[in-house]
Amino acid sequence: MPLSKTDFTTRLLQDAQIGPGMRVLDVGCGSGEVSGLLARLVEQDGAVVGIDQAEAALALARERPVPKGAAHPEFIACDLHALPASLGLFDAIVGRRVLMYQPDAVRAVRALGKLLLPGGVMVFQEHDNTLTPASLVPFPLHRKAQLWLQRMLAHEGADLHIGFNLQRIFSEAGLAVEDLRAEALLQTPDMPYALGEIIRACLPRIIAHGVATARQVGVETLQARLDAERRETPGVYIGDMAFGVVARKR
Repeated sequence: MPLSKTDFTTRLLQDAQIGPGMRVLDVGCGSGEVSGLLARLVEQDGAVVGIDQAEAALALARERPVPKGAAHPEFIACDLHALPASLGLFDAIVGRRVLMYQPDAVRAVRALGKLLLPGGVMVFQEHDNTLTPASLVPFPLHRKAQLWLQRMLAHEGADLHIGFNLQRIFSEAGLAVEDLRAEALLQTPDMPYALGEIIRACLPRIIAHGVATARQVGVETLQARLDAERRETPGVYIGDMAFGVVARKR
């Protein structure tokens, strides 16, 4: 399967020069989406190790098909703050939507840095709610859904301003920041976005924190209602900002 050059994550990893033959650690790999992308980038001569605490997510990751010519990722259940020495060292360490959940992100990056070879690269993608949602015309359902996610994250102690903190975090952790970028995630009538499915995945957490009830969310029809709102509203909606950082071990 060819890699999408329009995907923010793909471009970030390619620009960080993650490529054939490299050994890469995917932190907080979840169900293995980024691990699969890395496996294609490093090809069959490389290696990808994904770590996560959620056994259920790792089970899904292990079931993902491996394209021809890609590395076969290995998935290990472990805690970011209790990394086994058996993991070894890596040419690159990657994470997506991980640091925003860390009580001390600098400490987390320092710990990961011990697994990075000299001159190795660390690449993280985080999402920041500081500047969004934004639009010139009303998108009431989109804004309501986005607010459910923001309130859920706030209840969980996540750093909603993580994008603006990445330069400081990696610098204080002793790494040299080589690239810091941000990109608005646009939604238009012709550009579908799976906000409803994201809400579906987060629904147990949304309910547990008292952010909204299952009836208020109406998850079974939510994506269709969001799509209809975009089709019927002439304009652009920005629901999220993706930030990416590339830093190197001195």
